[in-house]
Order: sequence, then structure tokens, then C-alpha cells
Amino acid sequence: MITSQKITSYYDRFKDLELTFTKELVQVSGLITQEVCLKCGSDFWPCIIYSASFQHVKIVASIKTELLKRLEEMNNTVSLRFCFKNPDGGSPITFLVSARSTGLSPYGKSENVVLFTLQFTQRPPDVLIEIMGRLLEANFNFAKRKGERILITQDSQRKLKVLAKEGAVFIESVPRHCILRDLSFSGSKLIMMGIAKFLLNKNGALRIDFDEPRESFLMRGKFIRSEMVEGRKDLVALVIQFEDAIVPLGYKIRINEYLNQVRLEIVPELNATSN
Repeated sequence: MITSQKITSYYDRFKDLELTFTKELVQVSGLITQEVCLKCGSDFWPCIIYSASFQHVKIVASIKTELLKRLEEMNNTVSLRFCFKNPDGGSPITFLVSARSTGLSPYGKSENVVLFTLQFTQRPPDVLIEIMGRLLEANFNFAKRKGERILITQDSQRKLKVLAKEGAVFIESVPRHCILRDLSFSGSKLIMMGIAKFLLNKNGALRIDFDEPRESFLMRGKFIRSEMVEGRKDLVALVIQFEDAIVPLGYKIRINEYLNQVRLEIVPELNATSN
């Protein structure tokens, strides 16, 4: 649950941005694709969400049925039923959004499948703004806040819900033990046994395990920098830079929500200090 102020912030900041519902985004958002459908009058037609913003949505649907005829009868007035998994494990979150069909175009090579553009006739429900806003903000901050590093302490580990500081890193596909020193959108500093000159510029993959919900990410990248570990000649601190194009969306959300939480904790402290 988030505040109405946060909902308004999401809407104002991201109302012109569009999300494409890739397989990864469907999984992370919890969209139940089998339950999504287009309602026109009293009839329902199965469809697939191709992309969406806070102002419109594009869907893929078959016109082999009488859909086009029904749209004409209803003067292109429709509703789109969304359905998402409940993060608390309860009944799915289902709701209708009123819209108007403003156009269609061919989709793929099939003559019977088209891409419809539906313009929302009013601001979508808060629940849709919240779900999409989290995804949009994570992508936005991934681009804007890459350099903010999170030192892994007992407190930050708990807030990030990282299962353990000890982890596994794969260097040229060979598994090695490591300790997480810090994390960011774009990379991580690790402490491990080894000699820096034999590890720098090598390809690697860091596995990070999270809890609530339990999930693991394999973060692929390259070792770009090393540091000495004071008092330990057998250890080295290595910085792995993740490959931007394949950083998982679920990982971006984890880092973004931690940074948001810390910022919310800092603001009251600043206000108290100024008073």
C-alpha cells in the first residue's frame, strides 16, 4: 500500500511513458494474461496487452469473430479487464478500465489479428497506476541513479531482504565464493580469494538471493576494478559492472525500493534537524 501522494507523483511523472508488456514485465507485474479481456457491450473477447501507459493501451485481438461489428454498434466504446496476482496471496486483483477504440493496424502476418489502440476515457484506477508506476520508476532510476552504492551492513541487508552476504560468483563459468561489499543498479563490489591481475577484465556472473518473495538473480558483467584488502594478501576486492541491457527488472525494483525507503527515513530527520 502506498500513499495517494505517491500515486499522484507516479501519474504526473510518467503519464507520457509507455511500457511494453514483455514476458519479463508480465512476470514481474503479476499480470494474469488468461484473465485479460476486452468488454464491448455485454460481450467479452480475449486479448493480449501489447503495451500501456496511464493514458492508453494497445492490445492484440482477433477480428475473426464479430468484434468489429460489435465495436461499430457500441460507437467504439469499450472496457478493458485487467487482472493481477495479489502480492499478499489473496484473490486476484481484477478491475475494468473504460476506454474508446481509436484505431487499429495489422499485427504480424495474420489478416485476422490486429493491434487496437484504446484511449482511456478517464484517469485509470490507482491500483493500475501503482503497479505500472513501480515499474516505470525502477527503469527511470536505473538510468538516473546508477552510481548510488549501497554498503551491505546488517541494516541494509535486512531492508534489501538479501538472504546472505556470502554468495557465489562465476568467473569464466567457474564458481567461486565471495562476500558482498556493496550493491548498486549497475554493479557490485565483492571480496574474494584471488589475485587481481588474473581476474580483471574477466567476464563474471554474480548470483544474489533475495527473500520476501524468495527469488535469485544472476547478474552478468565484467570485472573492471580491483582494490587491496587491508591486512589480507590472499583476498581482493573486485568491482563487477553489470551489463545494462540484461539487468533484470525485478532486481531494479529491489534496489529502487530500498533507495526510496532510505530517502523516506532521511526526510523526517532533516525536518527535525531544521526545526
